[in-house]
Amino acid sequence: MKYVFLTYAYSPSFNSPQNWIERTVAYAGILQCLSKRNTIINIKQIDYEGNYDHHGVQYHFVNFYKNKAYFTWRLNHYVKNLKPDVVVVQGLHVPLQVIQLRLALGKDVKIIVHHHAEQPFKGIKKYAQKLADVCIDAYLFASQAMGAGWVKKGNLSSLKKIHEVMEVSSVFTPMEKAAAVQKTGVTGDPVFLWVGRLNENKAPLTVVKAFLQFAAVNPTVRLYMIYHTEEQLAQVQELINGSSQKNTIILVGKVPHNELQCWFNSADIIISGSYYEGSGTAVCEAMSCGCMPLVTDILSFRMITDNGRCGLLYEAGNEAALLSALIQTQQMDIAAKQKIALAYFRSNLSFEAIARKMEEVAGSLFV
Repeated sequence: MKYVFLTYAYSPSFNSPQNWIERTVAYAGILQCLSKRNTIINIKQIDYEGNYDHHGVQYHFVNFYKNKAYFTWRLNHYVKNLKPDVVVVQGLHVPLQVIQLRLALGKDVKIIVHHHAEQPFKGIKKYAQKLADVCIDAYLFASQAMGAGWVKKGNLSSLKKIHEVMEVSSVFTPMEKAAAVQKTGVTGDPVFLWVGRLNENKAPLTVVKAFLQFAAVNPTVRLYMIYHTEEQLAQVQELINGSSQKNTIILVGKVPHNELQCWFNSADIIISGSYYEGSGTAVCEAMSCGCMPLVTDILSFRMITDNGRCGLLYEAGNEAALLSALIQTQQMDIAAKQKIALAYFRSNLSFEAIARKMEEVAGSLFV
């Protein structure tokens, strides 16, 4: 089967195929697995033109539109000329472009749209999504319940089109903990790790407050916080510096992505405070290294953790609930949960698992 993966966005900050593939490595692995059994073409607009083959995937870098384009005749007809069986469009935020794509392709080519954290449109844009829905054969959401929310709000027409397929995966693998710790220098028993922006949605203040209370009666624990934006850093620092347990939380700051494998393998538990995630890349990456997830009870995390079977879920924004979950870790067999998390990652969240599910969805559209 021939798949064409398509995004309508223009990304001028990338000027070589290698730059773009490195940036999208968490998604590129899915295409590589698909390419073992299918023809895969990935179309992207960056500051570069030309074709590039990488691990079985044909990358077509084109430059049709330098700015956001609502009328995409040239790009859509480029796709048509490739004679695909299936076109996978990235994101539900381009309904006008998808309508034009359907007109260009005709009725026989299947269109699948992959959700990437965007929220349902409101107002007149909502009607555009409803019109585009007529043109779309299937949707991929990290959690089927997330897709059901779009149907409930009236942006999409039917639950039958919603399929649960993880958004991205992880290039990381387990390694000897001693070797990882030698690189990161972490201490603590157990070691908790935070990886994410210090913004309101990630709720770092809730996490820090609860952890400081937890550390007051469990002084051997440690929380390491890695972050690449600092919206609430001042408030986080104020909370930590004002506590007698300030040495139990270590603010690491920004870490190159390729170094995260050592951090995930050094930690026992990955912790998150998110109110909303399209999927949860950091948690997925941590689980690929055998971390137990302690995360908020949101739709995407329910899927990633197999409804909490891999770790613990708590109510987002609820400091007391997080403290209770932290206390529970003291009575848990963390090593056993880590094995469950790693096994679930491999069977449901890995590149091969995602590719297999995509093939199942695509195949069902031709029955």
